Amino acid sequence: MNIDTIKQMVETELKIDGTELGDESLRIPVLHGKFLNIFHDESLILRKLDADYRILRKRKWEWYNGKMSQQELTDAGWEPFATRILRQDMDVYMEADPDLTKAMQRIDLQKAKVEYLDSVIKQINNRNWVIRNAIEWRKFMSGVS
Repeated sequence: MNIDTIKQMVETELKIDGTELGDESLRIPVLHGKFLNIFHDESLILRKLDADYRILRKRKWEWYNGKMSQQELTDAGWEPFATRILRQDMDVYMEADPDLTKAMQRIDLQKAKVEYLDSVIKQINNRNWVIRNAIEWRKFMSGVS
């Protein structure tokens, strides 16, 4: 699920109908469950992306160091790396590698989604307080104690 779809869902489903505060209070567990499921799924995707990145990083290290067999190179679609890299320069090559950079960008985007969903769940958890506060305010404004 992309971040824009999630944001649209949050915008439409987390609005509180001020005329039906009781119904809004009853919707809290449903909203919590829905967004918790999305959070869970997106967290699993993040873990998968992180594991894939670590595997790719190891393979790139082997490629840069010339430690891949011809079969591994063929399977990956890579040519042998012709330049000898010093140990202290390895980080420079790894950080600038386009495949690793793309993988890290996917991880960063996924982390942003997970963090956003975490904040949405916290907002849902606070809805009870917000609704109770709105009811108390209306009581106060109408003179009921």
